[in-house]
Amino acid sequence: MSRHPLLSLLFSLALGSSGALAQEAVGLDQAFAELTFSLPVAISPMPGSKDVVFVVEKGDPVPSPEADKPSDPKKKASSYFGGKVQMVTGLSTGKFAKSQVLQINPKDGKFEAGGECGFLGFAVHPRVVETKQVFAYYSVKIDGKLHQRVSRFNVTSLDPFVVDAGSEQPLITQLDPAGNHNGGDLHFGPDGYLYISCGDGGAGGDAFDNAGYINKGFHAAVFRIDVDKKEGNPAPNPHASVITDAKGVAFFSIPADNPFLKATIHRGRPLEAGSVRTETWATGLRNPWRFSFDPKTGACFAGDVGQNLFEEIDILVAGGDYGWHDVEGNHVFNQKDASGKKAAPGLAVPSEFKAPIHEYDRKLGNSVTGGVVYRGDRLPSLAGSYIFADFASGRVFALRENAGKWESQQLMTEHTIAGFGYDPSNGDVLVASLAGQVKRIVKK
Repeated sequence: MSRHPLLSLLFSLALGSSGALAQEAVGLDQAFAELTFSLPVAISPMPGSKDVVFVVEKGDPVPSPEADKPSDPKKKASSYFGGKVQMVTGLSTGKFAKSQVLQINPKDGKFEAGGECGFLGFAVHPRVVETKQVFAYYSVKIDGKLHQRVSRFNVTSLDPFVVDAGSEQPLITQLDPAGNHNGGDLHFGPDGYLYISCGDGGAGGDAFDNAGYINKGFHAAVFRIDVDKKEGNPAPNPHASVITDAKGVAFFSIPADNPFLKATIHRGRPLEAGSVRTETWATGLRNPWRFSFDPKTGACFAGDVGQNLFEEIDILVAGGDYGWHDVEGNHVFNQKDASGKKAAPGLAVPSEFKAPIHEYDRKLGNSVTGGVVYRGDRLPSLAGSYIFADFASGRVFALRENAGKWESQQLMTEHTIAGFGYDPSNGDVLVASLAGQVKRIVKK
């Protein structure tokens, strides 16, 4: 019997020490009683609300016959299986309800949900009441070629919350040479700018040699853009991926304090004026599938999926270079021996690369799902811990700094975790499982 392609979705996205962290047993319970989802991959907040979260449904290229049956017999079921955003309300009362607020339906191509592609990220503008805007990251085929896209959509109503799918304005549409390593997370940072994670272009071992460059395109980095085009923020440098209006003007600008705005050299290579992707905020990442901001400190945590030997957790900083493909985790990466069959890779020597705060090897997993820092009050033993998972092994970990050293502890096992978020009503950590559920971490 052949495996459904989605069961192996994140295996190709590809803890260390245990310490005295959680003193109480924890587990996972259904977050929203009786509500199920189709391949949920991300959980996104409604700014200013303690009653609402959004759940992003990736999109299934092979829908089941029972799901979303079309009312029009002339249409195939798969045409109804584009990625969707479901709005969950009633968090503060416990009377949960679900409603669809957006389905991706690009005008210039075909939504692509195969493998690691699909609807991957969603973010509501922090001043949505004023701007009436939301943003999405998804995969699309245009003239048969795969692209990864960031788009803006208009909100036509706040109560009920309605997004106009037809109002889509693409901001970035990056040609993608392979279907894996797409990153795809979207978050507004504490500074109000939009942060976007992108992988190295896919295949394996940085096959397209993107990771060491900040002047090729939107790859191997977390990018930071100003969707409000504030006064004093310059326009992006021209690029085929940057969408412009009829006058050649981009639909976003570059924060004036972005770290590579005036870069003339990177990794020892000179840069031509006007070629730099000045959107770049942190670089040298293989596949930052999920990242998040600590709501208390503003620190940006990312889970960067490894190649064959090590997964890593990073705290990203402006201008940081995290070393891919020269290093994998804390170790030297050997493209000719990526699996370490000939010799175990040595530790990377100290350099200008930013070291991860944590790495783990194949004994514990092989596809990290970046998580969130727990800032709730219902599980005091987890306070300040970074909660993350490994998609392949199903292990869920708590990572915490102790006397300058980051220590991890396995909390539980739950397979197919693809994303994390918060319940804004109480600070609980929520997890999105491709099995079709959103769960919460609770005391057992």
